Amino acid sequence: MSAALRTGPVRVLVPASTANLGPGFDSAGLALGVYDELIAMVTDDEGVLVEVAGEGSDDVPRDERHLVVQAMQRAFDALGAKPPGFVLRCRNAIPHGRGLGSSAAAIIGGMVLARAMVSEPSMTDEDLLALATEMESHPDNLAAALHGGFTVAWLSESGAPGCVRMDPHPDLRAVLAIPTTTVPTSKARQVLPDDVSYSDAVHNVSRAALLVHAMTQEPALMWEAMSDRMHQHARVGVYPESVALVDALRTAGIAAAISGAGPSVIVVTDRPEDVARIQRVAANAGEWVVHDLPISGHGALERPIDL
Repeated sequence: MSAALRTGPVRVLVPASTANLGPGFDSAGLALGVYDELIAMVTDDEGVLVEVAGEGSDDVPRDERHLVVQAMQRAFDALGAKPPGFVLRCRNAIPHGRGLGSSAAAIIGGMVLARAMVSEPSMTDEDLLALATEMESHPDNLAAALHGGFTVAWLSESGAPGCVRMDPHPDLRAVLAIPTTTVPTSKARQVLPDDVSYSDAVHNVSRAALLVHAMTQEPALMWEAMSDRMHQHARVGVYPESVALVDALRTAGIAAAISGAGPSVIVVTDRPEDVARIQRVAANAGEWVVHDLPISGHGALERPIDL
């Protein structure tokens, strides 16, 4: 017997996210105050109808190939739900292909949406993260999109994901420098080295540990905590302008890193004056759009339908 489904529309907001934050490769994540909105409703008609507005609307498919639809179908299967069909409306605010977790938001948002469409869902957040990790092998952005705040995620020896969520220091804000160009995550990962030196590994381990303290307790240490020697400069051939901007910002004493797989650049700071400083440095480094963003305290959640 299939699980009972809700008959009315369901709405979910899911945040953008940044990952790595310098040394925390494939593990550290931070939810950002930019949200994709997903609305869906079960129909008696077979098949899927997809409407998309906003970021990526000219490029994404409008059928079962849509990433949100794929995630919903996986969740429905896991929940034992069999909707005849459904309509899906996506209003996207998260830029695609710029290291801001758009695919993680689509996967997590779709699964949370499907779970909310089931009358008595049996899927926990832990179950949902495990299912989502089957679609995107690294859980860093997924954990931040699901839980909000600052997250540290990992894969166990068996490959099962785990994560912890922490509240970032209340004075911290995220400043993003977003280029007009896009870079596929797969391309950015192809250039990563198979081996790193002992000294570089020690550098990143110490900074990743410090990142937890700086992010939650002592923002004055963010510049040191966001230092990386493992992956960012390995990608200089993929997005030289982004690496150059990170170097220029860090030379100016600003805690900067590549956002996820790039090419956007993320700054995490407790100093309001850094926004203007970042804008000045970015203006001398090419075409960048700078956004001052809050950190999202929540992950993907069902929200009332706006009337």
